[in-house]
Amino acid sequence: MLALDALSTWPDTPAVGVVRPGEVVATTGATDRPFSWASVTKLCTALAALVAVEEGTISLDDPAGPPGSTVAHLLAHASGLGPSLPAVLARPGQRRIYSSAGFVALAEVVATRSAIPFDVYLRQAVLEPVGMGGAHLDPGASAATGMVGTLADLLALGNELLAPTVIARATLEAATTVAFAGLAGVLPGFGRQDPCDWGLGFEIRDAKHPHWTGQRNSPSTFGHFGASGCFVWVDPAAAVACAVLSDTPFGPWAAAAWPALSDAVLGELGSTPTPA
Repeated sequence: MLALDALSTWPDTPAVGVVRPGEVVATTGATDRPFSWASVTKLCTALAALVAVEEGTISLDDPAGPPGSTVAHLLAHASGLGPSLPAVLARPGQRRIYSSAGFVALAEVVATRSAIPFDVYLRQAVLEPVGMGGAHLDPGASAATGMVGTLADLLALGNELLAPTVIARATLEAATTVAFAGLAGVLPGFGRQDPCDWGLGFEIRDAKHPHWTGQRNSPSTFGHFGASGCFVWVDPAAAVACAVLSDTPFGPWAAAAWPALSDAVLGELGSTPTPA
């Protein structure tokens, strides 16, 4: 795939892949080498929580996190919890505060209600059924940032999010629709966004600018990126997912290189540019 030729200018040799439903379009780099997934972990934690919702183990309306917050608030970064410590910075539903602490709290709710350690629940509910055999969350590791896995695993996740099997398509569609619409917040690395749209665990591109995806990505694009230099996005309008794992932490290089790669991938696959 010609779009991947641009990787020669990146600061390291990443593992990168592109998938369409049921098909790996292209890969480059070490597809079977484990990398840190950092905050991309949150997508897997969100999927596990949504499985728990469908099973009736938890409900989106269950109280969770600070007073007045629910499971849905935690998933949508709208609970009021701070970024990394369980300090309350706002009332639930008032601000979009990106919170790893909220996802740790979410995993604790799933573990308590299911009576299964969260790393085990995640493996049984998501990783094994999706075919992510090289990915794992060690016992005690953060459910917000602690996963390790290969490009093959991340592409399997991308394919799952294009054509879900562990949750109903309607559940995924609801989870990738804006939750608590109209909230402003900071998209880490890209500054304040108003609105800062998020679904239930999935960051939604919508009209955000600047953004880590490309101008060719549709507003319905969703996914996540991580501080370790990784991302996965899914563009349902184009039926394409793209994933990157890297040894170079996120920084200005990624803010420039990732959108360019995204545009090149979608341009080569024939997507329609999104109006500026």
